[in-house]
Amino acid sequence: MLRFLRTCAALAVIATLGPVPASADPTGVFGTAVSGANTAIKNAQNAPSKQVIHLPDGTVAQVPPVSQQPVGGAQAVGLPTGFTYTLDLSVAKPFGNIGGMTGWLPGGVDAVAGYGFNPTTRFVANYYEVQHYPVGFNSGTVPLYLQGFANPIASVDLGSQQPQINVTTKDRFLLLNFEKLFTLGKFGQGEKQRGIPIVITPTYVARWSKISDSPSNDDVLAFQPNATNSFPLYGVHTRTAQVWSVAVTLPFLKTPKMFGTFTVAPSWLGHIAGVNQENHAQLYQILYLEYTPTTSTRIFFEPQSSRDYLPTDPYAQHLVAYFLGASQRIGKIEFVQVVLNSGGPTNRGAYGVNALVCQQLPCAPNQVVPVVGGLKATQIQLQFGIGSPSVIQF
Repeated sequence: MLRFLRTCAALAVIATLGPVPASADPTGVFGTAVSGANTAIKNAQNAPSKQVIHLPDGTVAQVPPVSQQPVGGAQAVGLPTGFTYTLDLSVAKPFGNIGGMTGWLPGGVDAVAGYGFNPTTRFVANYYEVQHYPVGFNSGTVPLYLQGFANPIASVDLGSQQPQINVTTKDRFLLLNFEKLFTLGKFGQGEKQRGIPIVITPTYVARWSKISDSPSNDDVLAFQPNATNSFPLYGVHTRTAQVWSVAVTLPFLKTPKMFGTFTVAPSWLGHIAGVNQENHAQLYQILYLEYTPTTSTRIFFEPQSSRDYLPTDPYAQHLVAYFLGASQRIGKIEFVQVVLNSGGPTNRGAYGVNALVCQQLPCAPNQVVPVVGGLKATQIQLQFGIGSPSVIQF
């Protein structure tokens, strides 16, 4: 009997666990808001301050001062103006406790189009495809429960199943940003007088997903919140959500080769779904550090504390993640970028599959529903793209 249950449970992992949703993302959805804000703040800080010519008392100016454009054209003083764009193709390779998944993930496409009405006002539409492969789905041993019973009836070795399941996840994001640059205060004296630039970015985010082994080619999958005192849920779009946010970005570091900003972004769900229990403001916090050793090379580090609140979550997940990367401009509008990122929730249990629940005996594959904890994913991503020089910052 025990061998029969183990066999059925292993088959159920292939049939129903493969498309189970990962509970969190190792990537933040507000990177685009930070990017636009960083561009504006950097341009504002690099712009020359207004020159004031002080004449001796009683002197009459015969000729007004002449404004001369810098060599190479006018320097941006804030947000890029007019139409700007960025388009890139990307591939990613996962790392960590991911079983036999050692190859590269399917490619993705990112596209950004913006229009700047003036140096302080800009609208941007963004489309991103983010790929990852979570740990803990093809390795380790988990308990098998019978629905309604508190103690497990068997255990299942996830690493022994052949072929291993494919939980490659591709999340798609549509983001609409309205960027507004403000200058606070006046500091310094004379020609060195400057204010502090900040950017406020109201943002709308829509996300949807596909998991490779999903039989319906989407994210509608069965899941169970816990193993002992809940029931399975069916027909829920497990990785679909809409979010409203207001991001505020301000600088804290500026040298000839270093640049840094800090962003806070209170965010709300467009509506609750699945097992969501509440919908109050969740706070994203993003630190951005950049080093530019040459005019065409940029090295950046972006740790963040963010939130993820999907239909599978009764309450928001607290994510800690980082992005470490380098960009190289290889032409007038061409660039290549490599990014290492990793992250996972701190307020969840074990990552990946925590347990399997058999709904009734005999334990047929279609009667087994997984209980999934947090998602932790680590990957390196390569991007090759083109874009407006005013948007690609180095």
